[in-house]
Amino acid sequence: MVVRSLKHKKITHKRTKTFNRFESDDFNKLDRSWRRPHGIDNPMRRRFRGQRSCVKIGFGSDKRTRHMLKSGFKKFLITNLKDLEILLTNNRTYAGEIAHNISARKRVQIIKRAAELNVRLTNARGKVKVEEKKAEK
Repeated sequence: MVVRSLKHKKITHKRTKTFNRFESDDFNKLDRSWRRPHGIDNPMRRRFRGQRSCVKIGFGSDKRTRHMLKSGFKKFLITNLKDLEILLTNNRTYAGEIAHNISARKRVQIIKRAAELNVRLTNARGKVKVEEKKAEK
């Protein structure tokens, strides 16, 4: 039986478009990642008409649904088998996500233990099926 998340409010985002750095589109060496505009005459900092909008607290999403996946769970990074035990009591709020650097053998162990504890995993598929096929042969 698949674990279902707790009932929650509908997830809405006030803004899904990313905030880009000032003049990052004009200069190749400038990264697009957000930096607050500084400078005495900066039109973006002064909020002139026609300029991009700056990051403000009002653009934040609802506190109750922040960091929530579409399934209604929040992510919890799993790096070993002991981390799964933490999710035992919170298995309807948090879903485990196996870290990218976990070996295939440990990954199989984590997936089996998660099934026993009734804990949902976000990235349980993949290499595991290949390992199971090898074990059958």
